[in-house]
Amino acid sequence: MTKSRQWLACLIIPVFVGAALAQPAPDPSAANIRATMAFLASDRLKGREAGTPEFDIAANYVAGQMKQLGLTPLGDKGSYFQHVPLLAYRPTDQGALSLRDKTGHAVPLLFGADYLVGGDPLATTQNLDAPLVFVGYGLVAPGRDDYRGLDVKGKIVVALSGAPKFLQTEERAYYRSGKVKLAAALAHGAVGFVSLSTSTRERLYPFANAVRQYRSWDMTWRKPDGKPFVESSLPLLAGISVAGAHKLLGPDTDKILAAAETTQGDVRGFALKLSLHVVLHSEIKTVESENMVGLLPGADPKLRGEYIVLSAHLDHIGITPPVKGDSINNGALDNASGVATTLEVARLFGGRPPRRSVLFLIDTAEEKGLIGAEYFARNPTVPLSSIAADVDLDMPILTYDFTDVTAFGADRSSIGPSVQRAAGRMNIKLSPDPEPDEGIFTRSDHYRFVEQGVPAVFLATGFANGGEAATRFFMKTNYHKPSDDLSQPIRYDAGAKFARLNYEITRELADGVRPSWNKGDFFAAKFAKRPAPAAQ
Repeated sequence: MTKSRQWLACLIIPVFVGAALAQPAPDPSAANIRATMAFLASDRLKGREAGTPEFDIAANYVAGQMKQLGLTPLGDKGSYFQHVPLLAYRPTDQGALSLRDKTGHAVPLLFGADYLVGGDPLATTQNLDAPLVFVGYGLVAPGRDDYRGLDVKGKIVVALSGAPKFLQTEERAYYRSGKVKLAAALAHGAVGFVSLSTSTRERLYPFANAVRQYRSWDMTWRKPDGKPFVESSLPLLAGISVAGAHKLLGPDTDKILAAAETTQGDVRGFALKLSLHVVLHSEIKTVESENMVGLLPGADPKLRGEYIVLSAHLDHIGITPPVKGDSINNGALDNASGVATTLEVARLFGGRPPRRSVLFLIDTAEEKGLIGAEYFARNPTVPLSSIAADVDLDMPILTYDFTDVTAFGADRSSIGPSVQRAAGRMNIKLSPDPEPDEGIFTRSDHYRFVEQGVPAVFLATGFANGGEAATRFFMKTNYHKPSDDLSQPIRYDAGAKFARLNYEITRELADGVRPSWNKGDFFAAKFAKRPAPAAQ
């Protein structure tokens, strides 16, 4: 502004002083979130893939923010960093899959149209030839066993992706997970696993998108002996598209896929009159990365040895083949927004610590299978028994003013009433899961704490007030694509609201009775390792 303009401004300011006073003051939380997202989602960081120099730049930024916020380092050797030894793996080529019938006639499967392959952390080469058995959804649950009457010993299992719609949304997420399905197949004697796409799967995750990214690195963490941590040795051989399904299931394919979409999803398995020959090659390398861990010590001498964990993942998917000329997956909403709002929660405590301690975990390799959170949950820098709850912040859709949220996991423990009260204070409604086919409950970092018996909650911005359109647009157009960048119409005031809501929840959990699982809860029965503590 020139001097003459400054002088003129002095003359007209008194005229508009009333209007100026009527304007709301800038929201410092919104400004903080904007600044953090601007840095983390910049092109310079090249999508923050775990194990890259750009992820390390982001990690150092987060550690610097933790220091500025006055959080106590709770990583390794008095630092903010918990080292996470990783093993990365991916296919070296497109692999080769072919079907053979009883007469020996071979039917090749076409890469990118019929099938897609992944890498194997246990072997650089897989060469397998075995009969195929279709097992429906591969569901083994109380009252339902898709393996009943089928002999899969020594054979390759073919299972529909997902799980039947009659299952409660979070329990459906459990049964649809690859980990659970592989364990069931291995227990029945299978030697390989093939996942078959459904109409629902294709709608949510188009096969073509997966093909574009098939050469991306998958990861797991390394045990002290240097071997990869894997919970099932059964190889996941391939994913088959809806188009490719016809080559496996034959003339009844459309009927089978239609039955899979019904509420009961009562699809009966049968032995296929086919064998599958699979040749796969993988490359494997070691990778190093870090979780960031900062502590806000509690104020109550009796309770400061217990911890409420706030978790958010720092990584995204890095560089992939371009979409519309852009190959950098900036990860603005997934999950620079979650990291920014988590740091803002720490700032909102503002020197007023709660009774319990609050541990801020910004983790690595979530996009590789919740790996950083899994490593921390299995190797925590505080005693596992002292972790009272986890609150996870991942990919809030901040392109509209949300007025409701879905609180995944809240109703499974005493966390639920705390979330209700916190949301009520902010006039935010709680809504049921609007997309149960997504399996959200098992797809973010809080679930790794659940698997260790820790009650947890994960908030997703809801479908009210324009949220449905905003969410569907993001998932179809920007999710895991380069267009998840800062050019989106991001509402940083919505980010501030999201941070405030998570702050209210965290403070209530940290000040109140220690969270405990509801009696008879499904996940408590699966994972809880210790009795609920006495009321305080």
